[in-house]
Amino acid sequence: MVDPTDELGDEGYFEKPKQRGEFDARLIREPLESLPLSPPIVLAGGATVTEAMRAMQREHKGCVVVTDDGTPHSKVTGIFTERDVLFRIVDRGRNPASLPLTEVMTPDPEVVPVKSTVAYALNLMSIGGFRHIPAVDEEHRPVYIVSVRDVVAFLVEAFPREVLNIPTDFRGRPPRTREGA
Repeated sequence: MVDPTDELGDEGYFEKPKQRGEFDARLIREPLESLPLSPPIVLAGGATVTEAMRAMQREHKGCVVVTDDGTPHSKVTGIFTERDVLFRIVDRGRNPASLPLTEVMTPDPEVVPVKSTVAYALNLMSIGGFRHIPAVDEEHRPVYIVSVRDVVAFLVEAFPREVLNIPTDFRGRPPRTREGA
């Protein structure tokens, strides 16, 4: 077992002075509002998969939050993501134009309180293997979607010099263009 005071005297591990270029753990203790968040796409469970996929494409989002009445004023009942398209629809012989979200969404998804921290959301996403997690208010209504992309953008902004000064490709080739969604 590692002693947190080894080599650091009485300061302890978490009190180690920050050196240039080191990660500052206080960053992930920031509130979720510190992330570049945007409102979720919200649809009713009776909406079709085609409607959801078109909304996701139009808004450049990776998921749709499902509520009873399709508005952000009611409780979250499910989430439909890009992964649901891949694993629950593609090559299953199902017609997305007539398939309701309730048949392929993840019901009662894990959520984070809107007042929680980046660390809390990141922990839930890591443990659950989620790329998106709804942030909800006290009445379980959707306020934001926290995505891995949001967290990465937040960290890149916190360390612009360290990240932006890294060569684009260690092999000397220009970066590839983005493919897919």
